[in-house]
Amino acid sequence: MTSIKEQEIIQEQFKARMNEDELLNCMRCGFCLPSCPTYIESGYKESHSPRGRIALMKAVVDGLIEPDKDFERSLELCLGCRACEPVCPSGVKYGHLLEEARDIINQNKKFSLPTKLIRKTVFQGLFPHPNRVRNLTGLIGFYQRSGIQSIARKIGFFGLLPEHLATMEKVLPKVPTMKEMKNRPEYLPAIGTPRHLVAFFSGCLMDTMFLQTNNATMKLLQLAGCEIVIPQNQTCCGALHGHSGEKEGSKDLAKRNIKAFEDLHVDFIITNAGGCGAFLIDYDHLLRDDPEWNDRAKEFASKIQDVSEILVAVDFHKKVRLELPSQIITYQDSCHLRNVMKTASAPRALLQSIKGVEYTEMKEADRCCGSAGIYNIIESEMSMKMLDYKMVQAKNTHAATIVTANPGCLLQMKAGIEKEGLSAIMRGVHIVDLLIEAVVPE
Repeated sequence: MTSIKEQEIIQEQFKARMNEDELLNCMRCGFCLPSCPTYIESGYKESHSPRGRIALMKAVVDGLIEPDKDFERSLELCLGCRACEPVCPSGVKYGHLLEEARDIINQNKKFSLPTKLIRKTVFQGLFPHPNRVRNLTGLIGFYQRSGIQSIARKIGFFGLLPEHLATMEKVLPKVPTMKEMKNRPEYLPAIGTPRHLVAFFSGCLMDTMFLQTNNATMKLLQLAGCEIVIPQNQTCCGALHGHSGEKEGSKDLAKRNIKAFEDLHVDFIITNAGGCGAFLIDYDHLLRDDPEWNDRAKEFASKIQDVSEILVAVDFHKKVRLELPSQIITYQDSCHLRNVMKTASAPRALLQSIKGVEYTEMKEADRCCGSAGIYNIIESEMSMKMLDYKMVQAKNTHAATIVTANPGCLLQMKAGIEKEGLSAIMRGVHIVDLLIEAVVPE
């Protein structure tokens, strides 16, 4: 909870930093309401809708209300899925307003000592340092391979944890060895006639915990005729920082990534994680007030493309034979891939091209699954409500495979499958892993 003095400082910062024109762009029309998961799951509470949150931000700017615990709670409960943006007739950039508001609050309030230490460790000590992320992931791999995991499960250790955390532990992927994580390529040639020179944004968790998915992505790009360069000095995209009120940290990471990619002269910078891609494509907004970096950020952002988009653009699904055993598959949209990167049709076109499968569209596939970065950990109650609803829709498709395009979504859907006791008949898989599985060698 913030003190009176902290509230006064936050209020002054809101007046100085919030984009009042953007706040005024909201016409209170309510088009955003049906698209907002927290508005629906909270029992249609106005303060938990995009329109309501913007009204609260404007009221703080105007001095009509104080940025108290209820105001802060309203912003905390937002997923940041940005589903409100595509349906807004005024084009309000709600996500930008939310991130600015969260940064103002988190940079001007006093956290408890444990919380302060955790935030400093995560945002300053871990994610800006790829080697440390690799080492931490390596410890998880040791835990999985050494027998400690089996012992912990046998003695019922995870019964002491909240249910959602115990479930998440069950669905973590098998972590690669340290040797595999360190032995990463810097260049891969195209298979066949080269069509594009691309750079691959490998990410932090994607290139450690989800290493198999990164390898599958690069293989697909090679098959699609792409020469690939993988800068070794790239780093975390900064999304976790940006969404958690650590804006300066995200700016530093953005600058490091722009420097890593800008002299490569590639056609595209390819991502395979919707959350990362959406933050990368927003670097021009993040650095809009920095004259040294803004043009460089615009150039960088203009090249960001999801792997599904480039595969469709080069007709990969028409030139490479894709086939799987007979099954029903469905697709769960990554919120940021759909709402920020505007990619929705390309993944579906790829899935529908696989012979032997029946594609069934999930009802409200574009509604957030409740993952939202670390939201499913810190706001587990609301997250599980969304997951329960999502699993009802998934089961109605009778699909054997739920396909996603983001690691957080993948873990959330796997958790839903585990929670519903469906592991024997249903699986969750990243789209590139399914596509590489479907490739029929010539």
